[in-house]
Amino acid sequence: AINSCIRLAHSIAGQELTVVEDLSAGGDLHPAQEALVKCHGSQCGFCTPGFAMSMFALHENSMAAEQTVDRATAQEALSGNLCRCTGYRPILDAAMKMQSLSKSERSAQYSCRLEAKNALENKAVLATDRSYLLPRHLNDLLTLRCEYPKAQIVAGCTDVGLWINKGDQQFDQMLDVTQVQELRRIERYPHHIAIGAAVTLQEAYAALVQDRPQLNAFAKRFAGLTVRNSGTLGGNVANGSPIGDSMPLLIALGANVVLMSTHGHREMPLEKLYTGYRKNVIAADEVLAWIKVPLPTAQEFSRIYKVSKRFDDDISAVCLAISVQRDGETLKDWSIGVGGVAATPVRAIKTEALCADSMPASGSFDAIKRSLQDEFQPISDMRASSAYRRTLLGNLVERFSRELRGEAFTRLEDWADLEVLA
Repeated sequence: AINSCIRLAHSIAGQELTVVEDLSAGGDLHPAQEALVKCHGSQCGFCTPGFAMSMFALHENSMAAEQTVDRATAQEALSGNLCRCTGYRPILDAAMKMQSLSKSERSAQYSCRLEAKNALENKAVLATDRSYLLPRHLNDLLTLRCEYPKAQIVAGCTDVGLWINKGDQQFDQMLDVTQVQELRRIERYPHHIAIGAAVTLQEAYAALVQDRPQLNAFAKRFAGLTVRNSGTLGGNVANGSPIGDSMPLLIALGANVVLMSTHGHREMPLEKLYTGYRKNVIAADEVLAWIKVPLPTAQEFSRIYKVSKRFDDDISAVCLAISVQRDGETLKDWSIGVGGVAATPVRAIKTEALCADSMPASGSFDAIKRSLQDEFQPISDMRASSAYRRTLLGNLVERFSRELRGEAFTRLEDWADLEVLA
């Protein structure tokens, strides 16, 4: 399930589009629709199609995998859908009930359609006026980029789509990377994984969580599932928003980016990619191709903290990622990535320098807190004041120090059944 309102029509060439009207086209309600009716999950109806389509995707995927839909699974599948009328209990009830309403022949019908092979030949798709370029292979992408250096590169369009339908921006040409086979892969090597720029956020974070399970809660908070299913890690990195959440994490983990053109490639630390607000060093004939993330060592201790006004589906006021190597009771090789405190995602170079010498894990972190607060002068905006952001930096360092010492914390993500909080 993805957000159709920001998806460009050309980008789904060769794919099947299923919308809410399709679910009952045969005259019978789909189990997702029937469950919403039985559980009183709809009132004004403005948000209902989105819930129905997310439930449809959840139903078909869970039936194919022979998995039961519990409350936690339903909450994640429905993330990204907001309702101001019913409250979420009847909608979650419907998501958990729909499997009991399934008819085997209907489920088989949808599964067959959804698994249909791509009818297009494996070659680049070009609009007749070449306004939309959809290459299938990396060589085609690089050639087109060289030929059309002014074309707007797009992937999941979770940002560019808003420029178009909210900002009314117009683009003469678009170069879509999402069908480039080489960039849709995640490759594992002895010391790192390489994530292609066209890999979705959902797939990319699944790979990161596989190596670092502690990132699971953060990955689910990155955005709603419909955004993670559409947006790409490469798009998030290339966009370079100062409040983008991927970059502080990747910086702290020591990630590199690979830029490619018809002339070759070059590699650099991710934080070196940016030169200013939404500006970078990518040349007119280059594309961001890969993000290389080192595998964790046995001594690595890493955490990432996202602070936002709303727990789910919200943009960070501050995002802080810290990674250290723990040798017994000694800490070394500090790596700190920060978002929301500067014009770009940044590495805390001065604070890392302060930590260059090994220090005991049981020692005071006060100097580190002061250094991080003094290193940046964040702005005040609708999300937080400058003073609040600086206070957060110190508080999050304190939390990191306590987690290093094994202290337990109450975390909202630990409360799987949110009715307890009502």
